Amino acid sequence: VQLQASGGGLVQAGGSLRLSCAASGFSIDGYAIAWFRQAPGSEREGVSCINTKDGTTYYSDSVGGRFTISRDSAKNMVYLQMDNLKPEDTGVYRCAAWWITTYGFGPYVWSRPAEYDYWGRGTLVTVSS
Repeated sequence: VQLQASGGGLVQAGGSLRLSCAASGFSIDGYAIAWFRQAPGSEREGVSCINTKDGTTYYSDSVGGRFTISRDSAKNMVYLQMDNLKPEDTGVYRCAAWWITTYGFGPYVWSRPAEYDYWGRGTLVTVSS
């Protein structure tokens, strides 16, 4: 089981990046796939999540309206389109997978890192001012 994030880089404020999360060894169907980020000296923050069972998406208040999460089940991939980037978006971005059972997943818990079953290695996003 592996998750691999890619697509990070250096971009100026106002620019865009598209992150990709490639899953291998399992199908993303039935999982919630989330993006977390962590800046130096800061706690890990849930950025966005997609419930692959019904397509529901979630965003943190800090990125809502600027970031868009999507998935391609045929390719076993999840993407994070990041537009109008700000310096405070800088950090290491990682994708994670949570197997969704009947109860337990929803809008109030999706951003809890401890709930996720699998984690990928991160990709660094740096936004310059």
